[in-house]
Amino acid sequence: MFKKEIRTTKAIKIVLLTGFIFSSFYFGIPKITEGATVSELKAKIEETQRQRELLDKEIQQYQGQIDATNKQAQTLQNAIKTLDITQKKLNTDLKIAQNSISNTTLTIEQLGIEIDKKKEDIENNVNEIEVTIRKINEAEDKSLIESFFVYKNLNLLWDDIETMQRFQIGIRENIADLKVLQKDLENKRGQSEKKKSELVDLKSTLADQKKIVESNKQQKDSLLTSTKNTEANYKKILAQKQALAAAFDKELVDFQSQLKLIIDPKSIPSVGKGILFWPLDKIRITQYFGNTEFSKTTTAYNGKGHNGVDFGVSVGASVKAALSGVVEGVGNTDNVCPGASYGKWVLIKHSNGLSTLYAHLSLIKMQAGQKVDTGDTIGYSGNTGYSTGPHLHFSVFVSQGVQIKSLKSRVCSGTYTIPIAPLNAYLNPLSYL
Repeated sequence: MFKKEIRTTKAIKIVLLTGFIFSSFYFGIPKITEGATVSELKAKIEETQRQRELLDKEIQQYQGQIDATNKQAQTLQNAIKTLDITQKKLNTDLKIAQNSISNTTLTIEQLGIEIDKKKEDIENNVNEIEVTIRKINEAEDKSLIESFFVYKNLNLLWDDIETMQRFQIGIRENIADLKVLQKDLENKRGQSEKKKSELVDLKSTLADQKKIVESNKQQKDSLLTSTKNTEANYKKILAQKQALAAAFDKELVDFQSQLKLIIDPKSIPSVGKGILFWPLDKIRITQYFGNTEFSKTTTAYNGKGHNGVDFGVSVGASVKAALSGVVEGVGNTDNVCPGASYGKWVLIKHSNGLSTLYAHLSLIKMQAGQKVDTGDTIGYSGNTGYSTGPHLHFSVFVSQGVQIKSLKSRVCSGTYTIPIAPLNAYLNPLSYL
């Protein structure tokens, strides 16, 4: 009877120990640190996501209002209206950036708790397996004679041996589960590092957008000051701006027409979709490449056709590199000829024989000589240079034909820096996007 009680107690301990280990693996240890904290974080993350959806809808409304105003006549009232709506849109951009920072911060905090929890699970499971292995070793160290004296009934001995065998199988399975836990931990760490990197980028974006907001305010103040808030003065200034832009572009086209280049077809990729990536997240083409109706009716292109593609986009949108490469140069034609040509621009040279130009930017993020990867933010869309409304001008060149030159302008009485190329070095961007 006494020996039977010993066996029963031993079996109970084994069962309890087995159950604890399996519950640790499959159900986790008692939730001490997780509980409400993770639940609260998840609720806050969901709330920031709901707020983001509302802000996105607000942005769409402002974009529609800006597009509608740009289609109307160029009047002082409409120009001010566009700047006012743009200001509201930019302020919403700031809210979105702050929302994203909050969401990312909360996610990093949640991942931190989950990582600690995974570490604790692994540590507890390892400790329990070590204890169990020691108990098995102790049992296996007993000689057959010792076992015989403990178990005079051999059936009971075989039962315990079978129990040990099953338990050893369970340990092997638990070790396999530990590997899964370890992999999950590594994934959580990877997610956390990625989110931390995103947080740095988001904070940089927020700082950039604050600059763009301030620039838009200054633009409105400058417009009101220069026009003295009268329509007549605005019309006069607008006419002068259009004449200056036409004369400046004619000067540039005349210079480029004198350049000669024999293009080696092997120096550039064959026409095909997906060779370049779209420079914006949302695509809306407002003017195509070549002899478009607009290029025929405006004096800005002097009958030479539109040398790129225009994308309709409000001020402050992230402009992205269409392919990895090196920044050949950056500049701002407004420094010499305000309201003429490209305004703020970035030129990137790619390894496949193509170069891409991004113009009318509100803010430039890159410097000459800097390496960029596909999709990197190189600046933000704007309304600088000669522009009838906020948009991105995107040109594609044969790299061997484009160069950055500092040219003395007769029109503006100053020296400006700008990418130039013979006319046959301009390619249709849509042939490669």
